[in-house]
Amino acid sequence: MAKKILVVDDSALMRRVLCDIIDSDERFQVAARATNGLEAFDLLSRNQYDAVVLDVNMPKMNGLRLLEELRKYKIPARVMMASTDTKEGAKTTMDALELGALDFVHKPDSAVDCRVDAFKSELLRTLEVVAGSRMPVFESKDRIQESRQTTSKMVDIARKFSGRTPGTKIVAIASSTGGPKALQSVIPRLPAELDAPVLLVQHMPKGFTASLAERLNDLSAIKVKEAQEGDELQSGVVYVAMGGKHMNVKYTCGKYVIHYTDEPTREGVKPCANYMYESLSDSRFDRIVCVVLTGMGADGTEGIKNLKTRKKIHVISQDQETCTVYGMPKSVAVAGLSNQVIPLDQIAQEIILNVGVKA
Repeated sequence: MAKKILVVDDSALMRRVLCDIIDSDERFQVAARATNGLEAFDLLSRNQYDAVVLDVNMPKMNGLRLLEELRKYKIPARVMMASTDTKEGAKTTMDALELGALDFVHKPDSAVDCRVDAFKSELLRTLEVVAGSRMPVFESKDRIQESRQTTSKMVDIARKFSGRTPGTKIVAIASSTGGPKALQSVIPRLPAELDAPVLLVQHMPKGFTASLAERLNDLSAIKVKEAQEGDELQSGVVYVAMGGKHMNVKYTCGKYVIHYTDEPTREGVKPCANYMYESLSDSRFDRIVCVVLTGMGADGTEGIKNLKTRKKIHVISQDQETCTVYGMPKSVAVAGLSNQVIPLDQIAQEIILNVGVKA
């Protein structure tokens, strides 16, 4: 049965083009159209759709305001942004993902360019992932505050048992669809005194990862930055892989540094977490904690499998119940690689307990 899609765009021509693309695929059916956020809010209040394709700039109520209203009234919807604003470096995109959008595509400025095969393929691929994802759950501010208090308790516990995690350690995280939101339940809960550097591969195009790093840094006690070529790894710092390149760890002149490579996409993505994990195979870290969060596909599985033949690792994967898309964590778990399969809100504390904190 075709999945029902709501298309929201103020341009009549663009709506027609988007609807034609969606209806051309037998997996989907455009069930309704709206010209602005107000119309969309009314439709979403009364009907259930498998996914919403949402523009940003619209009269009466724009896309971001619609997401705010859906959140305010706790009306769940699987939303993907398709806007000329969701382009390289756009703050709007990060705002939309934070407000509950699950993914995004950059809509060309003209309707003619929308008919290009590359855009059609990207739109339909992203729509398939979003329409098949878990319905968003709204997290209360009280729960977020409680989680930060839990982090403080975990730090105290880790200090008491710091002798149990000797040697050099590193954390390597992989995430994809639903990742930007999920990461806000992990990274801000890590303390500045974490006794390990943290590598993070989030599947995003070039230009977006800097904004992601800035947003996470603003929310966190631990330092978060977009990793640059030659950055020396330091404990208590999260290094976000740059979009459009593959991030590796290289040992040179007695220190570990970030090194980027430009191989083709792997698992259909760039950056790819498999490269990150495999680059740690020849490292001298005594303990490597691999974390796999929500995402489509199987990125991370092959890399962790190869890494495990060479190094002592501990693998944490997000459970199905809390994943937006249970693809990457499922692949790791099914392969028998996971030491722990746990809910999203427990991942930070397990990272802390596994690597400890600095005295």
